[in-house]
Amino acid sequence: MSEPLRLMAVHAHPDDESSKGAASSAYYVDKGYEVLVVSCTGGERGDILNPRLKDDPEILRDLTEFRRREMARAVEILGVQHTWLGFVDSGLPEGDPLPPLPEGCFALEPLETASEPLVRLMREFRPHVVTTYDENGGYPHPDHIKCHEVSVEAYHAAGDAERYPHAGQPWQPSKLYYNQTLSRGRILAFHEAMQAEGLESPYEEWISRWEERGERPINTRVPCGEFFEVRDQALLAHATQVDPDGSWFSVPLEMQRRIWPTEDFELAHSHVPVHLPEDDLFAGIEGG
Repeated sequence: MSEPLRLMAVHAHPDDESSKGAASSAYYVDKGYEVLVVSCTGGERGDILNPRLKDDPEILRDLTEFRRREMARAVEILGVQHTWLGFVDSGLPEGDPLPPLPEGCFALEPLETASEPLVRLMREFRPHVVTTYDENGGYPHPDHIKCHEVSVEAYHAAGDAERYPHAGQPWQPSKLYYNQTLSRGRILAFHEAMQAEGLESPYEEWISRWEERGERPINTRVPCGEFFEVRDQALLAHATQVDPDGSWFSVPLEMQRRIWPTEDFELAHSHVPVHLPEDDLFAGIEGG
C-alpha cells in the first residue's frame, strides 16, 4: 500500500483551526488522509469573547489551561492530529498610538528562531500540502502575520539540506495554500440570501468595510459542505473565544450548503504542475 497523503494546517492560535479550513480538514480526514494542525502559540493573551463566560472564575484563574482543554476537544471533533509550536501569544495591540508588543512574544521572535521548530516538524510529519495565512495574516493580527512568515520560510526551507541542517532529514512539501474562506464574494452571497429570505443579516458592516481589506485571488474550492456542522461543533468547543449567538452561526447550514458549499484557498506555490481552478488541495500530487 502507498503511504497516506498528509496535510499540515499552520495556525496562529487555538480556535483559528476551527474558523479557517476546519471543514476541509474534516473532509480530508474522512478520505483517510492524515491532517496535522499546528498552533504556533497557546493563545495566552486572548480575550474572553463569549459574554456568558466573562466572569467564570475557573477561566479567569487560568485562561491558558482552559484554552488547551478547548483545543483538545476541537481536535477530537475534527479527527485531526495536533501539536503546539510553543511560542507565546503576542496579543492584539489596541490604541492610538499602538503600544509596543510584549517582550518575548511570537511576533518579535527572529524569523529563523521561530521557523526552525516548524521546519523540524515538516521534516518529521512530511506533509504533501501546507495551508496557512496570506501576507496580511487574513487580518492584521501580529501573530497571523508572523505565522505567514514562518510558514513560508519553513515550506521553502524544509526540502533544502543546507538550511536548518540540525532540524532533521529534508522533506519538500508539494504545495502551499493560503486560507481565503472569508472572502467578499462569500459574505455578500450570504448577506443577499438572508435578506431575500427575510432574515436579519449580520454582514452589513463587514461589507461596508471590505474595501479596506481588498480581495484575494481564490483558485481552489474544496467541496466540504457536508462537514460544516463538524466545523461549527469544533468552533463551539472554543467556548471562551466564540459567542454562540454571534455572526459565525447566523447563516443557516442549509443555506450555506446551498449557496456556498466550499472552503476556499489561494494557491501560493506548487512544486507540481497545476491546472487552475482546482477543487482539491492535493490535485497534481501522486495519490491525490
